[in-house]
Amino acid sequence: MSTFNPCSPTMTRRRFLSATAASAATAALAGCVSVPSTQTAYAPARPAPTPSVSEFRVMYGAMVDDGREIPSVPIEKLDPRLYRQEVADPTGEQPGTIVVDTSQHFLYLVRGGGRALRYGVGLGRAGFEWAGRAQINKKRVWPNWHPPEEMIERQPELEKYRTEFDKDTGEWRGGMEGGIMNPLGARALYLYEDGKDTLYRIHGSPEWWTIGKSVSSGCVRMINQDVIDLYDRVPEGTPVVVTSGVYTV
Repeated sequence: MSTFNPCSPTMTRRRFLSATAASAATAALAGCVSVPSTQTAYAPARPAPTPSVSEFRVMYGAMVDDGREIPSVPIEKLDPRLYRQEVADPTGEQPGTIVVDTSQHFLYLVRGGGRALRYGVGLGRAGFEWAGRAQINKKRVWPNWHPPEEMIERQPELEKYRTEFDKDTGEWRGGMEGGIMNPLGARALYLYEDGKDTLYRIHGSPEWWTIGKSVSSGCVRMINQDVIDLYDRVPEGTPVVVTSGVYTV
């Protein structure tokens, strides 16, 4: 078995690539129902108001989580489209589904009633893009980071973080302990397909300036304040769709 790699795809993971546009369209059509004319028609609930700039500053302000201090994010340096906010759901997926639109650098959490929570994300750089369907089978708070073997070869100073798989416990030993400078940030959601670890993660990052860009080795990275918010909203078993260019904004 090869060394655990939380963010970099390998040839064995290319099976995870799949087209999702057709299934997304099918799910959207399945949600259409008619209302008998004898019933009273009710207006849909009003969308949640957009937070003010001051509210966004609080949302991305400094915080203490599990004894660790997370610094504030200078939101004026981010595109406001990347702020966490409620929007009209463009995905057609079932409520509770996470949808990552790689063409827009958005992650949606479908809420139902035609609404979704939208978060800005950072994605894999050219050559590491991926798409498919999976589910969250594991969640971790301030997870350890396990650098891939090829990264250790390029950066020998990471040798101290090399990991070994413990067959007795089914866990990886070693790695960088969770912390504010850990590449996996404050939370990690582990994506599995057919019960097998895809080695892809949705995770936090201390590098807020990479949100909205394609710089990682395949994983979906979020601002720490945002990944904490998402982590608290989704249970294990949550379905995840990663796709590109399907949804309009």
